[in-house]
Amino acid sequence: MLNLTYSYRIYPGRDQEAQMLDWLEQCRRVYNYALAERKDWIGSRKCPVNACTIKQEYIISADAPYPDYYKQQNALTKAKKAIPELKAVHSQVLQDALKRLDKSFKFMQKRGFGFPRCKKFGQYRSFVFPQFKSNPVNGFEIELPKIGAMPINLHRPLPEGFALKRVRVVFKPSGGMLN
Repeated sequence: MLNLTYSYRIYPGRDQEAQMLDWLEQCRRVYNYALAERKDWIGSRKCPVNACTIKQEYIISADAPYPDYYKQQNALTKAKKAIPELKAVHSQVLQDALKRLDKSFKFMQKRGFGFPRCKKFGQYRSFVFPQFKSNPVNGFEIELPKIGAMPINLHRPLPEGFALKRVRVVFKPSGGMLN
């Protein structure tokens, strides 16, 4: 199997750009909430019961399971029902934020140090559409789910016989990019 990565510049409208920036903010919030949930669970297991202070440690019951990727992904569907801002974001984009956090936790465990940090406003710069039913590129436009069609600069055509598997939208200081 051969994987190729191409980068193209996209030209979203003002509404589309505002929507994508809102998606980045929602992904950042999901990432930070999931990180805080894992940190609280780990912090509640570190200190002895007789030495814990209520001011410094968040106490979670002893029978509460570790909030891994799958538990947080299931909780995400419940959160989408309660929080209207999350409904606007494509579900697989939010799941990718959790997957990114899970990958950083596994990397931390492998190294033995380097706890993942919270993302500040503007630090979350990309989101991924991991799969498509059909080719989203039609001529010189790309059709992204829940965002719509937008012009794309196809300076290099996609090779014949290749299928577009995933799309990563990266915000760079020079403008939006598609990877």
